[in-house]
Amino acid sequence: MQTYAATTDDITVSVRPVYLDGQSNHIERKFVFAYFIRIENNSGDKVQLLRRHWFITNSSGDVQEVEGEGVIGQQPVIPAGGIHEYSSFSVLETFEGSMAGTYLMERPRGEQFSVTIPRFVLRAAAN
Repeated sequence: MQTYAATTDDITVSVRPVYLDGQSNHIERKFVFAYFIRIENNSGDKVQLLRRHWFITNSSGDVQEVEGEGVIGQQPVIPAGGIHEYSSFSVLETFEGSMAGTYLMERPRGEQFSVTIPRFVLRAAAN
């Protein structure tokens, strides 16, 4: 399994996607992928993840945009030197696609900044 990573303003986001064959159905064109996210705060300040903004693209070129508060119902505070990890999933209608996006973060003094979520490939049977 390949890991994808990007660093913005001392925040490193790593993603490891996994194809879930047992939950997918080729006949119904339902391809399920899990992805595991690790956010490392290498800055000197704590940060809070406020929002996420995803672009999910399938191999037909269709793009789904997903935006909302936090991740999996949380707006985690990540201490200086700390890590936050979570997992989620995405369902595509094609064998392959990709995801990319940003997190909106905030520092203790109210400064907000955007952190890149690296583009990662979703490919059926790629485990």
